[in-house]
Amino acid sequence: MDAQCSAKVNARKRRKEAPGPNGATEEDGVPSKVQRCAVGLRQPAPFSDEIEVDFSKPYVRVTMEEASRGTPCERPVRVYADGIFDLFHSGHARALMQAKNLFPNTYLIVGVCSDELTHNFKGFTVMNENERYDAVQHCRYVDEVVRNAPWTLTPEFLAEHRIDFVAHDDIPYSSAGSDDVYKHIKEAGMFAPTQRTEGISTSDIITRIVRDYDVYARRNLQRGYTAKELNVSFINEKKYHLQERVDKVKKKVKDVEEKSKEFVQKVEEKSIDLIQKWEEKSREFIGSFLEMF
Repeated sequence: MDAQCSAKVNARKRRKEAPGPNGATEEDGVPSKVQRCAVGLRQPAPFSDEIEVDFSKPYVRVTMEEASRGTPCERPVRVYADGIFDLFHSGHARALMQAKNLFPNTYLIVGVCSDELTHNFKGFTVMNENERYDAVQHCRYVDEVVRNAPWTLTPEFLAEHRIDFVAHDDIPYSSAGSDDVYKHIKEAGMFAPTQRTEGISTSDIITRIVRDYDVYARRNLQRGYTAKELNVSFINEKKYHLQERVDKVKKKVKDVEEKSKEFVQKVEEKSIDLIQKWEEKSREFIGSFLEMF
């Protein structure tokens, strides 16, 4: 293994430690302090349809044992992970980080489903497919992105992209009339499980936005967005503007109250100080007067 290959592999190594929060495992703990190879981290990951592949060379899948032991630099283990990646967040990034660190020498291919497939099988997305492709492209762990990825992985797709293993969390994913769309991958011995990140998901983020809708609507109206852009009715727009004016008045009143309290406190402090000084002076005056007699 040459120096450049060694640097690339070392750049992805992680220090082993006890399992931690947010889906962290022994394999993907805190990065050790090694010299980082910046190659591949300065540009977005390429799309699979932009890469030339030499199909004349036969492709033989590696076994789990061979992959875990470490493969030659010129033959990385090709791991595939797919998803919707709507509102790309740390949970997505951690899943891809785990997939990237499954083996010592991993080439991570990430499939992103199109809007049409996603809307048909799962539901409406916040980000469109081009935005989701772009978000995944800029994740540091990704080596290649497959646009318009299939919902169910076929043998033809796996062979076309020369995939060795498929990474996903081990919870059965029921969809498209199947109890688990990865069942045939597991049976073929090509499944490599990752852990979900607790406490964050696209659904959780959307729930927060819906829960605090009025707050975000008012804030964005202040920032210059129109009621039409925010899908806010005429009545609600006027209500938000009125609430904003009321809040400003409340803030002014509160500021006045705080300033008044500060003023009264300062007056009390000065009054006490004056009384103390007067008492001291009066004692001195009386003492001087008595000394005269």
